[in-house]
Amino acid sequence: MDLGRCTAGHTGGVRITVWVRPGSARPGVGGERDGALIVQVSKRAVGGQATEAALAAVAAAFGVRRRAVTLVAGAASRTKVLEVEGADPAVLQRLRTAAVPGSAR
Repeated sequence: MDLGRCTAGHTGGVRITVWVRPGSARPGVGGERDGALIVQVSKRAVGGQATEAALAAVAAAFGVRRRAVTLVAGAASRTKVLEVEGADPAVLQRLRTAAVPGSAR
C-alpha cells in the first residue's frame, strides 16, 4: 500500500499520510511534501501536544469531529498515518493543492 496516497478504508473512512510541522507561526492544513498532506500546528512537539493539535486540525479541515480522526502510525514522528472517518477524498485533493497560509510556495 502506498501511504503517500489516500486509500479508502473498509470502515467508511480514508487513510492519509500527513507531515506535521510543529511550532509553526501560521498553523494550517494544505500543500504536499513527499506525497504527504502538510499540517502546520503552533504547538511544540512536547508530550504529544503537536500530534493532538494535528489531529484536531485535520478534523477541522475535513469538517468532521475530532473523534473521527485516529492516529494509525507515527506517534513520535513528523510523518503520521491517520484514519479519517466520514472524510471526502475530494477534500483531500483540494487540501493537497492548496498552499498553507504563509508557506513559501
